[in-house]
Amino acid sequence: MMLLVRFHIFSLACSLALASAPAFAQEPIELKGDVKVVRIAEQGGKRVETYAEPTQVVPGDRLKFTTSYRNGSGQAVQNFVITNPLPKAVVLTEVGNFEVSVDGGKSFGKLASRTVAIPEGGTRAATVADVEQVRWTVASIAPGASGSVTYFASVR
Repeated sequence: MMLLVRFHIFSLACSLALASAPAFAQEPIELKGDVKVVRIAEQGGKRVETYAEPTQVVPGDRLKFTTSYRNGSGQAVQNFVITNPLPKAVVLTEVGNFEVSVDGGKSFGKLASRTVAIPEGGTRAATVADVEQVRWTVASIAPGASGSVTYFASVR
């Protein structure tokens, strides 16, 4: 019997924790989170990735999480930070151009530099299964500019 997992787009949509420098400034950045399920289709004899609404997903399905941003102000925004907690129902599938946290957001860095405590004492190297949050720092967003950041995860 296959376990069918139903997701509501809102439960999968990225919760966005935002910070930017200076921290006390209210930044005029508009954000929009989106989640798609990755499907492989045959087109012209080639395998092509397509993206669909995740109305039903099963363990092992690959998901694409995207956060789009747009600077709606007349001023550039510097060092804008976008932090996305991974939903507990998914595991990161690939390491991208972002930092990760394996300690609830207390610290961030490249996955290769992260460690986790082990019950016997000591630590071990963190793996994608340990990642709880991903974070990007956008160096500069010009007035009216937009872009997006993406990560891929699989349903546990």
